[in-house]
Amino acid sequence: MQILRRLLLITSLFFSVGLEAQTPLGNFKGILSEEGNVVTIQTDNATLKVEFCSPEILRFRSSWNGEFEANEPWMVVNYEWPKVDYTVNESDTEIILNSKSLTINLQKAPFRITIKDKVGKILNTDSSKKSTDIGSVVDQAVVLSSKKLFADEHFFGFGERMDYLDRRGKKLRLNVGRGQGRPHIVGAYDVLQANYSPVPFFMSTRGYGIFFHNAHPTNWDMGHTSQDWYSFSAEGGELDYYFIYGPDFSSILDGYTNITGKSPLLPKFAMGLHVGTYSGGTWGHEAETSTDYVVNLAKKFRELNIPLDVLHLDSTWRVFGENGGTGATSFEWRETFKDPESMFKDLYDLNLNMVGLHLRPRFDNGKELKLLDEARKKGYVYPEENNQGEFVNFFDEESVDWWWKNGVKRVADQGAMFLKTDEGSAFGHKANESDKTGPQGEEIKALHNLFPIAYAKAPFEKFSEYNQMRGMNQTREGYAGIQRYPYIFAGDWPSEWQYFEPVIKAGLNIGLSGVGNWSHCMGGFEHVADPELYIRWTQFGLMSPIAHLFGMEHPNYKEPWNYGEEAQTIFKKYDQLRYQLIPYLYSTAYQNHVTGKPIMRALVLDYQDDPNVYGITDQYLLGDNMLICPVTTKGAQTRVVYLPKGNWVNYWTGETFEGQRHISVLSPLDQMPIFIKAGAVVPMQVVVNYVGEKKLANYDVHVYPGGDSSFKLYHDDGRTHKYLKGEFATTLIEARDSGNSMEIKIDKPEGIYKVDSLTYRLVLHAKEKPKSLLLNGKKVSILDTEDENNPYYCNRLLKIPGLHNSVTHEMEIVF
Repeated sequence: MQILRRLLLITSLFFSVGLEAQTPLGNFKGILSEEGNVVTIQTDNATLKVEFCSPEILRFRSSWNGEFEANEPWMVVNYEWPKVDYTVNESDTEIILNSKSLTINLQKAPFRITIKDKVGKILNTDSSKKSTDIGSVVDQAVVLSSKKLFADEHFFGFGERMDYLDRRGKKLRLNVGRGQGRPHIVGAYDVLQANYSPVPFFMSTRGYGIFFHNAHPTNWDMGHTSQDWYSFSAEGGELDYYFIYGPDFSSILDGYTNITGKSPLLPKFAMGLHVGTYSGGTWGHEAETSTDYVVNLAKKFRELNIPLDVLHLDSTWRVFGENGGTGATSFEWRETFKDPESMFKDLYDLNLNMVGLHLRPRFDNGKELKLLDEARKKGYVYPEENNQGEFVNFFDEESVDWWWKNGVKRVADQGAMFLKTDEGSAFGHKANESDKTGPQGEEIKALHNLFPIAYAKAPFEKFSEYNQMRGMNQTREGYAGIQRYPYIFAGDWPSEWQYFEPVIKAGLNIGLSGVGNWSHCMGGFEHVADPELYIRWTQFGLMSPIAHLFGMEHPNYKEPWNYGEEAQTIFKKYDQLRYQLIPYLYSTAYQNHVTGKPIMRALVLDYQDDPNVYGITDQYLLGDNMLICPVTTKGAQTRVVYLPKGNWVNYWTGETFEGQRHISVLSPLDQMPIFIKAGAVVPMQVVVNYVGEKKLANYDVHVYPGGDSSFKLYHDDGRTHKYLKGEFATTLIEARDSGNSMEIKIDKPEGIYKVDSLTYRLVLHAKEKPKSLLLNGKKVSILDTEDENNPYYCNRLLKIPGLHNSVTHEMEIVF
């Protein structure tokens, strides 16, 4: 509660300043202090703090009233930075600050910030259409910074947006919500307004990123008004932003997530299939819900050998209360659920690894439990203008503890292991199913965007402690820092072709904004899907960071058997492929945890110097080595694919193509185009029906000749937090191709964690039969066979079985 009071006090202080319109920083007056990594400067109208967070990361804070906000815990988790070596030099016209990576020139009159790399290239400099208002200004409550726009500069990031990828020339407003009204015939919200998880952060192809550390609604003009400058502003709060030098996008994301926090590792089984269910009855059909429906749903997946690990029960599990209706949570089971505890037991007996429940952030009174009344009496809801409030005050630890003990723990004791935290945008905005708007007022502008983070944080941490394992929370809304409480899903978009590619854009944009664990309702959320659309969307969904199947149309829903035999067959094929790829996906998730690099990657992330990729919104890299190309056009039997620099192997046919060009590729209904980077290493396992079904004794290590690469295969226990204490191991696999020969090395695991006994089978996707093979210096025979599991694969495969992980193996293959 103390943190909340500080936030509100600072907000009210700012609004009381009463500054005149368009007040710039003015001219330099003097250096007030140099303390630690912070240089404090006085200008005519403001105080400026320049902090070296690292040699590559700078924090700039400007205050026109002499007050600086207290550190907040929701967006930023790292305020304590190691000592940075820097120098300060002053001349008649400027102050020069130097770290080992950057030079900051502070022009004195008028005050202007220019940042250069160590070879003197200007990365970023203040600008404005008015020479007297260069850089940072305040206009009433609005704080604004304006920067020069360079001719070759393009911008990426800004959170989960469904409209564009490259933001050069665009305007946008960031404030959590999905827009108001349903303007389209098909009943969907407007993709131009969709803003479920905005993030006030972008990366520039010039080699830097900017994170605007402000919780108020922000506005961004990225060269829309003028080709000479761009600007960002906030409707209140402090002008506080971080400058993050790369120059590559991967390094910028690493820096951004060092500030706002890294994604934790989800349990390993979270790499498997997630399914949501309305338990037999969505809106208007609640009477058809039952525990039997839920158990029989899980049984059918098992009977059909369609792998499944995680299930959640959506809204209709609970009694809709007397006050908030569908928009609030009573924590009482609907009477159609006869024995919830037995239901959970049956589901876990079917070897589901986690079962969770949907809820909303408002208390309600049920038939027996009167949690809303009790919470109001105890002050655990956020007060509103005309009543005592309904929203759990997730900013306050006591309120969270009471919500857990008296609400969530009731269902946790029965068997629920995680939550789907829905409608986090309703705090201060109109809710989805009612006219409820939540708390209002100026102070809420500083809290509206933070609420989804506090809301997701509470069950993520509480369930993690209760379950004594890694937390998992599914949430729809977020803001800067939401990657710490994964995972995000893209919201309720109809099963219509026109929404398919925008959902892909959402995944690309959120990945470029620091969120690695992301999903969507594959097949679309509402409306009965065209079977072809269902197949194409689920192909994409099963090759997404989190594979999440969920829809609300009654009685079809989104289970594959409801869309015909062909859809079921293709769904199962891609679901099984996903489970084969779990070693690859889990290792990539660890890479995301360490570096902030997402699992699903817009091509610009790895190819930021190639303008051809700036507008590509229907392809992405899944990890380092797999290029995924969803088919988003109805009836298409081919699609055009852009292959970035390098050589690429068609996963289905084995053909190799030179990159940095477009090609037309066949895409029959059962084939979503997938390309593998030449030289890639892709570890795979046998298909299982759920993670943990059996102890895995071997992995296939697929190697695609034509380049050099390495892959770190990650190992840990898959469930506990011990990895945070260093209890993990990695196996380095390297491939080097010299044209006429290949050298492949598989190291033994390194690290504290004791890896189970494993053997590897090397699967070399060779175009011709090798002439000889040396294994650890000894010549061995070559087994040359077709891949019986892949009827589309034309090339011959070299399979070397029996490589044990207890020792290092070095192979030389001569063609």
